[in-house]
Formats: sequence, C-alpha cells, structure tokens
Amino acid sequence: MGRIPAAAFTVKQCLVLAALFAVISSTAWGRKLSYPESMSMAERHERWMAQHGRVYRDDAEKQRRFDIFKSNVELIDSFNAAGKHKYSLGINQFADMTNEEFKSSYTGFKNMIAAKPIRKGGFMYENVSATPKSVDWRTKGAVTPIKDQGQCVAAMEGITKLTAGKLISLSEQQLVDCDVHGEDQGCNGGLMDNAFEFIINNGGLATETKYPYQATDGTCSKQKSSPSAAAISGYEDVPADDEAALRKAVAHQPVSVAIEASGSAFQFYNGGVFTGECGTDLDHGVTAVGYGATSDGSKYWLVKNSWGADWGENGYIRMERDVDAKEGLCGIAMQASYPTA
Repeated sequence: MGRIPAAAFTVKQCLVLAALFAVISSTAWGRKLSYPESMSMAERHERWMAQHGRVYRDDAEKQRRFDIFKSNVELIDSFNAAGKHKYSLGINQFADMTNEEFKSSYTGFKNMIAAKPIRKGGFMYENVSATPKSVDWRTKGAVTPIKDQGQCVAAMEGITKLTAGKLISLSEQQLVDCDVHGEDQGCNGGLMDNAFEFIINNGGLATETKYPYQATDGTCSKQKSSPSAAAISGYEDVPADDEAALRKAVAHQPVSVAIEASGSAFQFYNGGVFTGECGTDLDHGVTAVGYGATSDGSKYWLVKNSWGADWGENGYIRMERDVDAKEGLCGIAMQASYPTA
C-alpha cells in the first residue's frame, strides 16, 4: 500500500484513516432542501444558513461568505443547466467555502506512489474467474450508517460481518488516539496499511459505544480500548492500476481505496454517475462497497464517503468504472487494500 503522510487536522475528518472503513444503510438519495432559481441569491443564502445552522461572527464575515456562496451557486446552476452530464451538482454544506478551504479541511491524503515500498504478499482473489454483474454490500448488511466524521473502520466492519455474522460499529477514535507512532499521527495523518498493522498488533478495536468519537486527538485510553469487539488477522493490497482486480476484491468484501477528491465537482457532487475531471493526486480515503451499471449501461463503483449524509447520494457517490486510464477514475485503482479475517 502506498504511503499516505501527515495531513492537516480537521474536526470532521480523520482523512488518513478514512480509507480503512466506509459503509451505509440506504440506497435512496437523501431529502434535500430545494433552492429554486426564482429565489433571490440572498434568499437562497438565508435558507441555506438556516438549514445548516450557520452563524457568522459579524456582517463583514457574512458578506464574504455570501460572495463565496453566490459564486459557488452560480457554478452549480451553470453546470446543471448545461444538461450534458451523467451527474448533477447541488448546494450542500460546503456551499460557503472556497475550493481551497474545502481542500485544506476535507482532504488530506498525499500521493506517495513513488515512495511506496514493495510489500510482499498475495492477492487472495487473483484466480477468481467470474464475478457478479453488480454488488452492493449495503443490501447484505455489511455496511454501517454514514457518519459525518472520519470513517476509520468500514472495511473491517464489513469483513467482521461476513466472517462472524455481526455488523458492529467500531471505534474510529481508538485509532485516532492510539495509532500515533511512526508514520501515523492520529487525525493528522498516517498510512492505511499501518493502521491495519496497528489493529492486528492491538488485537482488534473496541466498539464505538465503548470508545466514542470525539472529533479531536486525545490520549490513548487503555480502559476504553478493552475489550476488543472485533479483530483482523491480516490485510492485502489489490494489484495497483487494475480495475479488474479491484472488481474481484469488491465482489467479495468492502475495500479501502484512495482517490483524488479535491475538485469543485467532487465538492458539490449531488447524484448520478460521477465522470468529472480529476487526476491521480490521491488526497482522500473512502471505501468501495459495490459496483454496478445504470439502465443506460454506465458502469460505476459504489463508494462510501465520510462527509455526512447531506453530501452526494445519502453520503455515497457512484464513480465511473472501467475507464480508459489504468489508474481508474480519480486514481481509485492505485492504492486499494482490504483486511482479512
């Protein structure tokens, strides 16, 4: 697995750990407040502020945020009016943030492919010859609900459900507080494979109820960490730059992946099959929890994010699958791994 160095801490995201685990409980798109273009921009902003509980410190800050909101909404309206895309954009919780602010707060992985050490190990699904046409691990009870916080345990939650028959919400905070040695620095960054190593060496993770999320780095609590509710025996990397290999893995379990998610189209993604422009500067950790195709034949990966259920399709995004680039759309096939049990 490639190295993912330290990233800036954000209250809502422990992004470096996010790729380890992601899951959801509903396939329907979330109910979203409408912002008809017949409303003035000021009215749309006031409605948005009320919906998201946004309060500004003074009139100057409110005006600055309104100007950013206006610029973003005009971009969203223009994109959707073009009507030539397989996905739409929407006015979400990030609407009063510049793209630079969004990137610094909600993304954090860095692409370190060149520095990636060669890890010896197998790929248990290498000889799989046939996979289902579509997979959705949510329908099999292997994905926990979307949270508006770092998703640090979804792939492990998935394999625990598949092997032990129990879907347990595991503690992200334990990883944040306790996996802080070497390259890993809690919410400030780390390596996905190192987090798997920590879980193995620690004998597992406690439940989220026992060691609840605090949205900040804390001191490792041995009392909260015991007993472990679930454990893994190892982990494997999916062969890089190989969407066919990724499909084999996702057909058998949720898989942690890293993507480039810092563009405006990703920031305001609302629904549909995402085909937006993005590169391979991996900066965000998510989990592939399925794949499929739409009625018009558009192939996609079903990906769980960690930005809350107000973003995208109830917290999920469908990303175009089997693209010409070997790395996959937004680099989804570059750094993928999964736990074993």
